[in-house]
Amino acid sequence: MCGHGAFGENDTIYLSVAGAVERISKLVSVRSLKQRYGGEIGDIVVGRITEVGSKRWRVDVNSRQDGVLLLSSINLPGGIQRRKLESDELQMRTFFAEGDLVFAEVQSFFADGGLSLHTRSIQYGKLRNGQLVTVFPQLVPRSRSHFHTLPCGVDIVVGVNGYIWVSKHVPAAKVEANAELIYSDKNEHISDSERETIARIANCIHLLNCLYVKITDTSIIFAYEASLPHAVKDLLTKDVATDLAHAVKARLQQQS
Repeated sequence: MCGHGAFGENDTIYLSVAGAVERISKLVSVRSLKQRYGGEIGDIVVGRITEVGSKRWRVDVNSRQDGVLLLSSINLPGGIQRRKLESDELQMRTFFAEGDLVFAEVQSFFADGGLSLHTRSIQYGKLRNGQLVTVFPQLVPRSRSHFHTLPCGVDIVVGVNGYIWVSKHVPAAKVEANAELIYSDKNEHISDSERETIARIANCIHLLNCLYVKITDTSIIFAYEASLPHAVKDLLTKDVATDLAHAVKARLQQQS
């Protein structure tokens, strides 16, 4: 059976667009690499606050329209569980302001197809201490966990919407001990070696995206290990990027 982006002819299935092939039972369809993020309930996304409104924030999630984060869908500082008051609405910008990057989960859909987000967990909230990388959403598969701590001492948040956050590692115990860090605007001290590692991981993700390699924590680790003999600034040159991508593909095939 042929779904979106596929057609049948002479008992053979052909694809009419370039992208990721999806199979559901006998149904074959294609997700175009350039199409916008669609969204499903339970997706983990990274977004940027674009507007602070009445009891809500509008969030750019790389979709057809902005997502919405309601004031009632966030945790208050300290993890206090109570109804949101008018005083909370007056200080909404102390939680999230325009330009802030947030880590959230898709909770539901509105009638117009917009995404409703929530951050009701200690692991969600404002993102700090790092760098944003944008990739094709179709290269990011859904998995059980989208937050990873890599062996090189870097944390990554792999958003299904194609936004990936690369940052300095912060122990979970430190955040749990001081819940107000979720809404802090201040970056922690980042050493030169940590900055270089963050930049190396970001460039590895860029080259995987440019050469259409699935982006998971495993492929990022393989790309990082293969990149160590090269300078960070050389990773995005054509020859080096192509060699690294082939090395990552080979290791992924061996693993599977």
